[in-house]
Amino acid sequence: MEEGFPLATLVILIVFALFLTAIWTGGYDKQLLNRFRSHWLWDWITTVDHKKIGILYLIGGAFFFIIGGIEALLIRIQLLVPNNDFMVGDTFNELLSMHGTTMIFFVAMPLLFALMNVAVPLQIGARDVAFPFLNSLGFWLFLAGGILMNLSWIFGNAPDAGWTNYVPIASNEFSPGTGIDYYVLGLQISGIGTTMGGINFLVTIINMRAPGMSLLRMPMFTWTSFVASSLILFGFPPLTAGLFLVMFERLFGANFFDVAMGGNPVIWQHLFWIFGHPEVYIVILPAFGVMSDVISNFSKKRLFGYTSMVFATILIGFLGFMVWAHHMFTVGMGPVANSIFAVATMAIAVPTGIKVFNWLFTMWGGKIRFTTAMLWAVGFIPTFVMGGVTGVMLASPPADYQYHDSYFVVAHFHYVLIGGTVFGIFAGLYYWWPKMFGHKLGETLGKWHFGLFFIGFHLTFFIQHFIGLYGMPRRHFTYQPEDGLTTLNQISTVGAFFMAAGTIVWLINIIKSARSAIPAGNDPWDGRTLEWAISSPAPEYNFAQLPQVRSLDAFWFEKMEGNKKMIPAEPLGPIHMPSSTHWPFIMTIGFFISGLGFVFRSLEVGVLGLILVFLTMFIRSFEQDHGYHIELDEIEKTEKGANA
Repeated sequence: MEEGFPLATLVILIVFALFLTAIWTGGYDKQLLNRFRSHWLWDWITTVDHKKIGILYLIGGAFFFIIGGIEALLIRIQLLVPNNDFMVGDTFNELLSMHGTTMIFFVAMPLLFALMNVAVPLQIGARDVAFPFLNSLGFWLFLAGGILMNLSWIFGNAPDAGWTNYVPIASNEFSPGTGIDYYVLGLQISGIGTTMGGINFLVTIINMRAPGMSLLRMPMFTWTSFVASSLILFGFPPLTAGLFLVMFERLFGANFFDVAMGGNPVIWQHLFWIFGHPEVYIVILPAFGVMSDVISNFSKKRLFGYTSMVFATILIGFLGFMVWAHHMFTVGMGPVANSIFAVATMAIAVPTGIKVFNWLFTMWGGKIRFTTAMLWAVGFIPTFVMGGVTGVMLASPPADYQYHDSYFVVAHFHYVLIGGTVFGIFAGLYYWWPKMFGHKLGETLGKWHFGLFFIGFHLTFFIQHFIGLYGMPRRHFTYQPEDGLTTLNQISTVGAFFMAAGTIVWLINIIKSARSAIPAGNDPWDGRTLEWAISSPAPEYNFAQLPQVRSLDAFWFEKMEGNKKMIPAEPLGPIHMPSSTHWPFIMTIGFFISGLGFVFRSLEVGVLGLILVFLTMFIRSFEQDHGYHIELDEIEKTEKGANA
């Protein structure tokens, strides 16, 4: 057995003990359990409230953002001077692999899910998501996958094959030990949770819109979340299939990628990028939606070309599955295949360009308020356009042969993923913070955060275009003084510390704002969409009466009609709500233990963890849980307090 087996065995025994104590039985007084169940921590562990789950996603994503940022700083310190020996060889490979994987899967995805959980049900006038249990399970699986993968640092063997995990580099022959196993098992566990989240939001948006909320009356953030959820539904299964193949090859000696045994390593590249390029749109489309809502709100105008924006979003989602092989121009697919994917890649710039012009035309002639959220949105436009232009450059196969695997590519995708996704996330957080917590983030510190981060971002990554054009390959841990790259790399490293300083200012802003906690009011931004028609933070049931939607920008329409709140579509009455449940947390522990067991090549522990998962599912399937009702007097009391 591996050295890790005793640790895994100890953990599984502890978990089974906790599991037995968590099974609810009657007939005796469980005072200790009852005290724990009344504790605030138990409330957050068992919650199925989409707003609380959104906050949990925010905390988890911010935690991994700090970890990924520290990894990035260590990478830039290593590249500060030629022939540096700060982080070299395998350690640098591990840093690079963990930074990329963490930022994509455990930062961008959960922070967007945070915004989606907070805003989407409120924007469509729903009282919750369609499947509250799965919503909770999805969060805990994401967290378990992220923790499992980052345990690799503690046990001294992190993934080292890059965030793309290319075989045969990721095979046992070239990456011995458990590092790649953490990657494979961690992403499978978190990927199950992400897929659940995508399905949940699809069903929620299709089935739970308020009366009158037709598809073409939905806010753009809801539309982009809907298309991104569709991409999750079709994009994650290929990744899961590829991860299963790698797992079976590493754990059980399969030969899917071994050329000598009839395998083909290019299979992994296709499976990964069939997921990997739609993933870019999974994380950028919700950011587009945030920008649309923020720019419209702070320009005091309806979004220009709303219908064209909707169809552009759908077209981006459709074309997103037709461009994956532009990551593989140098593989040798041939000129016909390369040409087809080049044309499709260039074509996807058209609907993206439509969006950019519509944002500019929305601001044109508007009464613009440069709040912090609006600053992130305005800064997003030129930054993302630069990333898009370099993307079109990379879409040409002859040019890509020169750019491929150079720092030019690194600069390109950071302009898209930070200049697009991260800017969008920060805009959304400043915009919806009052809806989550009842108070705003400080505007002065917010503008310092934006300024430091924005300047630092361009210092870091604009210069990397030239580092790449001068010939520096990506993923190399050193360079020579005669290469003439020292000054450029030093500028890039200084920029990274500016970004870190901006992030620290953001964290200080969060703490300072929470301490003062000045109530923001129900509608602090003079909003246009339904989430601003209810109290901040929103009550557990969201809407005491489901609203009647009569127009796009439904709340703004009612305000223009002289109504201070939405016209109800139903009489006031008791509201049915789902019960909190501990089973998603227990089920996730089973997945975590199973993943830990397979990482340590202990099949017994892996199987025991899966048994815990299926046992939990079995018990849950027989649980008689019909939820509960919030009675009329309690609703009236809450609404009276909110309107006071």
